[in-house]
Amino acid sequence: MKFSEFFNTFHRFLEQSPELPLDEKSRYVFLSDLHIGDGGSNDDLEPNRELVRTILGRWYLERGYTLILGGDIEDLQKFSMEDIQKAWFDLYGIFDEFAKRGAFFKLVGNHDLALLRKKSAYPLHHGLRLVRKSRTLFCFHGHQASPFFAKYGFLSELIVRYLAKPLQLKNSNISGDSRKRFKAERRIYRASKKLGIVSICGHTHRPLFESLSKYDDLRLSIELLLREYPQAPIERKQRIAELVGVYRSECERMNKKDMHWALSRSLYEEKALLIPCVFNSGCATGKHGITCLEIEAGNIRLAHWARQGKSRSYLAQEALRSDNLGGTDATRYTLREADLDGVFARIDLLGGEAK
Repeated sequence: MKFSEFFNTFHRFLEQSPELPLDEKSRYVFLSDLHIGDGGSNDDLEPNRELVRTILGRWYLERGYTLILGGDIEDLQKFSMEDIQKAWFDLYGIFDEFAKRGAFFKLVGNHDLALLRKKSAYPLHHGLRLVRKSRTLFCFHGHQASPFFAKYGFLSELIVRYLAKPLQLKNSNISGDSRKRFKAERRIYRASKKLGIVSICGHTHRPLFESLSKYDDLRLSIELLLREYPQAPIERKQRIAELVGVYRSECERMNKKDMHWALSRSLYEEKALLIPCVFNSGCATGKHGITCLEIEAGNIRLAHWARQGKSRSYLAQEALRSDNLGGTDATRYTLREADLDGVFARIDLLGGEAK
């Protein structure tokens, strides 16, 4: 797919999507890739059943957030909608509570496109525009950037329905070729940069904040800490040494899994500076918890939710802060946070040609 072809399609997609306001009082949570099944052993969300119900019902609903489900919510390529609703009636009850408040929006992804052919309990959208001071945050699933799903969507549904289900294959990895996933991300990055917008998507199951992958972010954090170390006070040096050790261990773990090649800057941008125009919510089917994006008081955050004893040890060190949800074993880790006005200022200042 030529980028010019994708860009023209993407631009029309953006312009045709409904608009929602985004001001200082707005609270949005963007959660994608639940891959809800029939509650059995082949249901990718089942291990996080209690966690997803808890965070939606006890945190985001009670705090007045608007819930945007970013696609691939039901896995209709492997399960029937009837079986899904029967197994997850309590979760749909929480969705209903958001909807009653006018605080619920549902996007479609490649795994639940079949909803468009069915009678849905909720309005369905391909994309949503959140508009803040004339600037746009564009929410969509992300499969729209994949040539395979654009051209062979029906074929892929048949493949998964008749092969993946009998073989009990999981969806933790969207594609067997991760380079194709990152090429889709790069198309979104280039189009967002050209339009001067922020894109919020899912699909790849890989959290991104300001276009940075986890690996990129860890490497940048290590570099900044090493630069600070020589002039730091003794107490701070001890803390820096602890953090560098934690981040280094996590980078080495990713290297062992052969994830080190997937560097955002080398894939997205030939220039030295990366533009902070793409954010990805990750997924709700993680082995160690759930990631999501939050927008509140003009700030955007990447949050990770985990049950006690399930999160990776480095998260407590890396997180800007953590919040325990009283009466439950759920903990929310705020991993990254940025002021949206500052994000758009950086897009403007870094996005043009250098003088």
